[in-house]
Amino acid sequence: MEVINEKVVRTDNTLLAITHLTQLLGYAIGFGSLIVPLIIWLSSKDRVEGMNEHGKSIINLQLSLILYIIISIPAILLLGLGILGLIAAGILGFVLPIVNAVKASNGESPSYFLTIKFL
Repeated sequence: MEVINEKVVRTDNTLLAITHLTQLLGYAIGFGSLIVPLIIWLSSKDRVEGMNEHGKSIINLQLSLILYIIISIPAILLLGLGILGLIAAGILGFVLPIVNAVKASNGESPSYFLTIKFL
């Protein structure tokens, strides 16, 4: 008997929550808020139920935040409106991963608003 491409999919809400919380590495050590969740998502998207959905939403949020920051920096010269954009990006980048980590631990879908769907 030959078994070909049998995949075991498991439910791991703790890993989903940790993946959301790794976005906060940017605040703790200055980098890793995009790279670490990307590595976790790519390594376990086929083995953990819901990881593909959560991973895509995390990467979309991080890419959106990078884009908002890039747009906000030159906008500082325009009556200082870019400072508000930087503050908003900082707050969203801190609060949304925590809220969605709690949702992931409860088995709910992530909800990142103000994100651009890249993936």
